[in-house]
Formats: sequence, structure tokens, C-alpha cells
Amino acid sequence: MPGRSFAATERFVSEISARKLKPAYVLVGDEVFFRDRCRAALLQHLVTPELRDFSLHDLDLADTPVAEVLDLARTPSLMSPFQVFFIRGVKALYGRGSHAEEFAAIEAYSRNPNPDAVLIFVADHISIPADARRMEMQDKERYERIRETLGEFCAVIELARVEESDGIRWVVEHATKEAVKVDADAARELVDALGADMTLIANELEKLILYVGQKKRITIGDVETMVLAAKQRSLYELTDAISAKDRVRALAVLDALLSSEEGEEAAIGHIYMLARTFRQMLVILEKNVRDSRAIWQALWQGFRVPPFAAEDIIRQARRYKSRRELTRALRLLARADLALRSNPPSKRLVLEKLVIDLCAESTNPPLHSMQEELVL
Repeated sequence: MPGRSFAATERFVSEISARKLKPAYVLVGDEVFFRDRCRAALLQHLVTPELRDFSLHDLDLADTPVAEVLDLARTPSLMSPFQVFFIRGVKALYGRGSHAEEFAAIEAYSRNPNPDAVLIFVADHISIPADARRMEMQDKERYERIRETLGEFCAVIELARVEESDGIRWVVEHATKEAVKVDADAARELVDALGADMTLIANELEKLILYVGQKKRITIGDVETMVLAAKQRSLYELTDAISAKDRVRALAVLDALLSSEEGEEAAIGHIYMLARTFRQMLVILEKNVRDSRAIWQALWQGFRVPPFAAEDIIRQARRYKSRRELTRALRLLARADLALRSNPPSKRLVLEKLVIDLCAESTNPPLHSMQEELVL
């Protein structure tokens, strides 16, 4: 087993496969990888493929009242032996006004449910870190409210971020099932490079398995070539435009990134890689690296840049005249990361604002900004 980060999802999948169902569940957290696994298990074990249109219902409480959802759940289907209801927009139950009547209706249904239906409430407006003690106060309060309401009559399944060690273990085990060996440092680099985002990790691992082919072994060199290079080639173009304060070009490169296959879904991954690059530039600036030979001594294994980018990143780093300019950029990236994890209306707007701010000439920061820099 990959580790405790996967325990809640594995328990849910086990219940579904054994048909030991609760009337209703609430999936709490924004980890898409686990949500997709839960959905896949429900479709595999409870939904007949040819009857999917009659068995599977995707609803949103922002558009469909709770009473209507429950009426649909109570009504036996003439076409399907079992029905699955995915109910998004749980945040609407905790908006302004009293929702006591809606919670009472859900509780009444859970006490007398349709045995041929299951309700899956999706509370993806909450972010749960791998270490729950580090959860943001607002998310903690939202989670407690769910426990005190829906949690009284729905089984709560946490979809938390993955601990790095569990992510590494999953990479090794998943590759082994495909008869591919992953070196320990390669697995660690893959997970670290993608910020333990399991959706990105799973996608990149599939690409790596195809890349190594008959070699049947993934090394750290393969990861640095296929993953970091693929991610950073365009990102180095972006940081080049940012470091040159070329806002028009930077926005054009960003648009190209967001128009790719992964689009806005990779936004957090882009932020992570940008932050990594700016940290590398900070080390290069502080150690006064002037050529690609010295860069390998300045940057340690697992934190190095792909060979093609060595000269580029040195040139970009030298455009910054002080440590303060780079720490300002890291502070802006940290704020953007927080904004993206708060389910903004548009991830694109968050990234565009970030690029515009990064391209702006830095000025002497006010006192409170300097204090923030010290904290970072």
C-alpha cells in the first residue's frame, strides 16, 4: 500500500467494491487525483456501462435545490438497477441565511434512503494539506462545519494532499505493476518537482514509462530530461521575459502555456516550477555563478537545472541586482499559490496578475512587506 495518505480513499473503494454502501458520503478536499479514483470505483462497481446515462447524475447545488436532488434519489429508475448522484456546490449549503431545512431533509433521507442509490456530496472548496495541522484557518472552520452538519449523517472521506514519502512509494509501486523499475532518487525528484500533486505525478509517470520503453528503468536523468525539461522549457521562456521586464512577451508565453493540453489545471504546477526557478536564481546570484561549469557546484543534485537551461538561467539571474528583488518575486509566487488553492473564479486571471506584478519594477517595499520577507 502507498501509505496513510491513500488510506481514506482505499477504504472508500473497498466499501464500494464490496457493496457495503452508506446512503450518502461527503468527499472533503480538493485533491483531484483521489476524487477521480473514488468516481472511477463508483462507475466500475455500481454503474452498468450501457446504462450510464440513466445511472449517473452530475448535479450542482448552485443550480439544483436540495429538495429536487433528494426527490430524484428517492425515485426508482425504470431503466437502471442502481443510481449514483455526484452533487457539487456543497459550499452553497453554508452561504448566507439558514439552511436548517435543507440539512434536515438530507438527514431524513439518510434515515430512510433508497437502497438502490448513493449520494456523493463533493466539498472541493476546502484544501486539506498532507499535515492537517497546517490547514488554513478558514478551511479548518469550513471542515468543522461540515463535520457538525453533513458529517452527522454522511460518511466523511478526506481527500487530503499526499505526503511526499507516500507519493514516492506510490510512484515505485505503480511503475512496478508496469514492470518498470524506478530508482529511488528518480521517484523522489519526480514527486518533489511536481509539488506532490498526484494528478501531475500520475500523468508524468505514464509519459516516463513510455519514454524508457524496453529499458524498463527510470533514472533521475530520465526525470530531469522528460519532466523538468518539458515543464521548464516554456517556463524558462516565461522567466526570461519576466526577468527582462518584457510584460507583453511574458503574457504571450503564459497564454501559450495555458492553451496547452493541461491548460489551467496545471496552474499550481506552473507556480511550483516558477518558484523553483526563482529559488535557483537566488542561489546563483548569492554564489556569484558566472558560467555553466560553476552552476553544478552551486546547485545540488535534485535542485539542478536541465543542461539546456544552464546558460539561460545564469543570464536571467544576473538581471536581478539584489536578493530583495528575487525574494519579492518568491513572495508574489507564494501569494498566487495561496490564491489558486482557494478555488478562484479564474486561475488564468491569477496567473496573469502574477506575471504583470513580476514584470513590474520593484520599489522600496513598505515596512509590512519587509516584515513579510523576513517571515518567508
